[in-house]
Amino acid sequence: MSIRHGLLALLERGQMYGYQLRSAFEESTGSTWPLNIGQVYTTLSRLERDGLVRSLPESEAGQRPYEITDAGRADLALWFATPISRADRPRDELAIKLALALTTPGVDVRSVVQTQRAATIRTLQELTRLKYASDRPEDLPWRLVLDAMVFQAEAEVRWLDHCESSLVRHRPAAPAAGHDPAAEAVERTDERARR
Repeated sequence: MSIRHGLLALLERGQMYGYQLRSAFEESTGSTWPLNIGQVYTTLSRLERDGLVRSLPESEAGQRPYEITDAGRADLALWFATPISRADRPRDELAIKLALALTTPGVDVRSVVQTQRAATIRTLQELTRLKYASDRPEDLPWRLVLDAMVFQAEAEVRWLDHCESSLVRHRPAAPAAGHDPAAEAVERTDERARR
């Protein structure tokens, strides 16, 4: 999620100052994405520079609230209407790590896969515990975030199972002269990430 659009969505509810935005952001995501106050103020500065929010006069307590502008509302509406592309997401560090482990001499790839699977299963158990900790209607936003994280963790476990079964069938060929399998694996992974 874009912090920029998260803050715009929160400001659509009404005027808020930095600490209120941070609290509302963490409450909306069930604290699954901690946000530091520096990120909030840096993002607000950029949003103000781009004409998407405006700062208001400081309160007597010295807090400066912000409000969304019409341009900010239009940008937010466009964000909500536009699907998120896989190409817009960060590179998959785990896929790159396994590709490099497979082509780096001396690395026990099966151990890397098993270590990751154990960590992912622990994460999945913790997320599932959090998911069922509360079923109040006001908890629905963060439960949906937790559901997404649960599904991603489940998919990662399935993918790791696939990797392990592929490793069982894999018989590495001797590299040709001048052939650099690690560089080729990184290049293939980068190309897939760009698609």
